[in-house]
Amino acid sequence: MLNHPNTSPSDASPPVVDFSDIQTAFAHKNDQQLRRAAWLFSMMNKNWLVDLMSNLGLLALKLRLPFVESIIKATIFEQFVGGATLLECQNSITQLFKNDIASILDYGAEAKTSEKDFNHTMNECIRAIEFAATNLSVPVVSTKITGLARFGLLESIQKGDPLNKETRREYRNVLKRIDSLCHVAKDRKVGIFFDAEESWIQDSIDHLVNMMMKRYNRDEVIVYNTFQMYRHDRLQFLMDSFEKAQKEGYLLGAKLVRGAYMEKERARAEEMGYPSPIQASKAATDDAYNTAVRFCVDNYLKIASCNATHNQDSCLLQAELIDQRGIPRDHRHLNFCQLYGMSDHITFNLAKQGYNVAKYMPYGAVRDVVPYLIRRARENTAVKGDMSREYQLVRQEMMRRAGS
Repeated sequence: MLNHPNTSPSDASPPVVDFSDIQTAFAHKNDQQLRRAAWLFSMMNKNWLVDLMSNLGLLALKLRLPFVESIIKATIFEQFVGGATLLECQNSITQLFKNDIASILDYGAEAKTSEKDFNHTMNECIRAIEFAATNLSVPVVSTKITGLARFGLLESIQKGDPLNKETRREYRNVLKRIDSLCHVAKDRKVGIFFDAEESWIQDSIDHLVNMMMKRYNRDEVIVYNTFQMYRHDRLQFLMDSFEKAQKEGYLLGAKLVRGAYMEKERARAEEMGYPSPIQASKAATDDAYNTAVRFCVDNYLKIASCNATHNQDSCLLQAELIDQRGIPRDHRHLNFCQLYGMSDHITFNLAKQGYNVAKYMPYGAVRDVVPYLIRRARENTAVKGDMSREYQLVRQEMMRRAGS
């Protein structure tokens, strides 16, 4: 937990949220579900095994080996994905909402290459928005621009390459798809998150999302950009984005994350000989992230933010700031989010104390969400300690229930 300034542990007031309350965290899981989670997290705690199974899994799907999808669906898919379809997600959504936890739906397609695929992703996202509009428990949907636009096109635009007749038409189609999503979201009063991606296409993404925010965030926040604080320039970019929104007369939507492409970013920077965009240390990332949290809370009337992290200190910081400033805990501009299948000790305890919190719930066919699942596994192995933490928490709850 975060210590308050000028207080010692003996006279510090209790935290506004007790993340050590594992009984609350796992009350929604029966004993069998706990045992399955413990087994899965113990496997994912081994870096070498995650790397091996990730490579074998991709190869097996490429070769269309029939048993592989069944294995994936019964293990990692079941833990981290809401279902193959919106209808399959409904039970998980309902169970979460019984605990005052919302769901953020994300159609798990990414890195597509054809116009047919991009239009399919757009239509799936529109279906998700329509589904959310009839579901109080689903206030937001999420998507990736690379599910709607060719990666190479975004990269080319960021480099400043001139557009020819074909790429100009391609880019117009991208704009139409993104605008269609935001138009429907605005009409149905459903929020839409656009995820951050690699730095060499992020400027193109930022331009597109800023255009949509200017168009659709005039009187309420519908469109959210994502700010990756493991990049050393993103805190300033958040502040610049707020200033731009103020000048141009719209509200800023800001989803805060630490980031998801660190190893890839560093490797590319080294290979191509440019300075790494990544913070020099984890401490620098944490400092930038927490400063961003403070900035969003300080400006909460004009920024709608989502504190999307598994970091307890950053969650506790926002919860404390909300209370210190006398802001209602359920103010619609101040939100928390954790991934479906992880950090239940954070999500369920924030919900218990009346804060706005959601689970980020991807869905889609097994082969479509495998890239997402592999990234989840590789990001959260023992090198970062997340899987180790998840395993220990589940084990503690199993021991508590056993009375030992």
